[in-house]
Amino acid sequence: MQTAASKAPAFRAASMALPVGILTLITLMVLPIPAVMLDVFFVLNIALSVAVLMAAMNAMKPLDFSSFPSVLLFATLLRLALNVASTRVVLVSGHEGAGAAGDVIESFGQFLVGGNFAVGIFVFVILLIINMIVITKGAGRVSEVSARFTLDALPGKQMAIDSDIAAGLMTSDEAKARRAEVATEADFYGAMDGASKFVKGDAIAALLILAVNIIAGFCLGMISHGLTAAEAAESYITLAVGDALVAQVPALLLSIAAAVIVTRVTDKSDLAGHIGGQFSDPRSWMPVAVVMGALGMIPAMPQSVFLPAAAIAGYLAWHLKKRAAQPEPVAEAPPVSPDRITMEDVSDRTLITIEMGYGLVHLVDKAKGAPLVARITGVRRQLSQTFGFIVPQFRVRDSLDIDANAYRVLLGGVHIGGATIRNARVLAIDIGDVREGHAIEGEPTFDPSFGCPALWIEESERDHATAEGFLTVDPSTVIATHLDQLLSRRPDALLGPEEVRALLDTVKEDSPGLIEAIHPDPLSLSKLTRVLRALLADGISLAHPLPVLSSLALALQQTQDFEALIDRVRIDMGGWIVGKICPYGEVLPVVTLDARLESAILQGMRDPATGQPIIEPDLAGMIGERLARISADLAQRDTPANTPALVVQPPARRALNALVRARAPDCVVMALAELPTSQAVEVIAVIGAEEEQAEPQNARQEELAA
Repeated sequence: MQTAASKAPAFRAASMALPVGILTLITLMVLPIPAVMLDVFFVLNIALSVAVLMAAMNAMKPLDFSSFPSVLLFATLLRLALNVASTRVVLVSGHEGAGAAGDVIESFGQFLVGGNFAVGIFVFVILLIINMIVITKGAGRVSEVSARFTLDALPGKQMAIDSDIAAGLMTSDEAKARRAEVATEADFYGAMDGASKFVKGDAIAALLILAVNIIAGFCLGMISHGLTAAEAAESYITLAVGDALVAQVPALLLSIAAAVIVTRVTDKSDLAGHIGGQFSDPRSWMPVAVVMGALGMIPAMPQSVFLPAAAIAGYLAWHLKKRAAQPEPVAEAPPVSPDRITMEDVSDRTLITIEMGYGLVHLVDKAKGAPLVARITGVRRQLSQTFGFIVPQFRVRDSLDIDANAYRVLLGGVHIGGATIRNARVLAIDIGDVREGHAIEGEPTFDPSFGCPALWIEESERDHATAEGFLTVDPSTVIATHLDQLLSRRPDALLGPEEVRALLDTVKEDSPGLIEAIHPDPLSLSKLTRVLRALLADGISLAHPLPVLSSLALALQQTQDFEALIDRVRIDMGGWIVGKICPYGEVLPVVTLDARLESAILQGMRDPATGQPIIEPDLAGMIGERLARISADLAQRDTPANTPALVVQPPARRALNALVRARAPDCVVMALAELPTSQAVEVIAVIGAEEEQAEPQNARQEELAA
């Protein structure tokens, strides 16, 4: 382990590197240096420019090279210092020959331009135009616009961070890091806007230094050293042009690096990967091959160049198309440490789970058609259409805790139903149409969905059983029907805040004013979810949300108490409730409670938490059995309305609704105020009366009509 004492020298050395470098640059400008050292610094300048260009190209985003403006400043200072030092050497020793200013300047002056100083001047001017007019000017404009847009967007980004913190989407540490990134981005583009002027000024300085070297060298050669005009031009101008070219090449590299940085778009890959990925479409290269081949067919064109280019473009198109057709390699998951525990290991985030024994796994096997998956998807779609919101996705998994041929349905981790399936058999259900004395043999059981007597029979007996009056269904249909029956009784348990938010977004597209009257003021998302769940529990579907939400908006103008709100919505939607069980214009069959029984319920014990009446177990059983019997008798009659409505006083509705929903789910419980005034009713039974004769029925009917 390093101690603080061992770290201190390294820290001092790193912190002293930059000041020492600045002093070295000043020394180059002031003190004369030998030609050998000048060659070393020229090579260092070129290497530094190439390194800066590579760093700019490999950056994923501009902020990955946030020190670029400072690097550009120091690189420009180095180049100017070398220009001053080389100018001194050229003017002092230029009369001695081409090698007087070092090997680097001599190589640029002799080899690159062939020793012809006129050619060197033209090459330098062309490089200067490319650098100053094209690259530097374009990069400066991009830097200016980027800085302006970044500074204009700064307040909005700060507000977005504050909003994310308020919504709980971001921690304080993440917010600090994001604010620091936003501030760094603004500082970076502002610095780049000014740093681009360094490159432009360097290009102008290079042009002036070249002019000074040419004029001063020409004069010194003839005046001080007695050279002829031709000899002075040959010696000094060649060295001056070589010196200018040595400085101009690194300047061009740095200008390209600056342009790369300011035009860089944030991406997950570097610049080469970003550009290569966007040129990897085979549709881009096939037209290139066709155009190159067509040009190569022209007799006046050099076919030896165009035709190979067409072949290369065609090969690229073929290769890229072949690579796109190959499936992407699946990355192997890293080995999981045995002592590592994740939330997925301890938490099931699925609301509805269907657990199956290992003997039923073939029902969800894709290789065997997965018949159960298609059935379950149909159940989910049907439930969503019935309830009026998108039911959460189901999860099917195997379980070793149950019998091999058994399944069970979990809602929020709670077991709500299940049964045992006979694999590779068919369930023949007796729905009342089976002929007496039939010859169908099988394992006796009961239909898990509705409790009807049934038989598990062989697949070969299916047609025979159908002919005998049985309803035959396969195992996947048995599970799907049971799932539908279990969940259709619990719509309120399936509705959550996310489903309510999706419902509101859909309605808001056509009725924004209606949503604004409800959410978020006065009802927050959680309060609105509670209200809609209570309405679903009372049998009011959200399949047509406009009347429900309209009634809710009207009720909110009068009260915001939860129970009173539900009651007012139900009163407003009384006609809709009646319409579910009784066709329009028909008489509604009504069941009532005896006045003494209803009074005893209202005056009895109450739940201290909710204030609702508590019905004694024996009394609840009697009412439930009586209602179930009345519902069964009415279902067998040939009447338009085959479902009764239990009509009670408003204070007793909620308690009796919970009782009836558990014992006689087909019966609807309504408060007296919920009956539309124009609805014709017929009292078919009075529960709790000593004698259910016509007189008490007529009396009760008159009370309802009043």
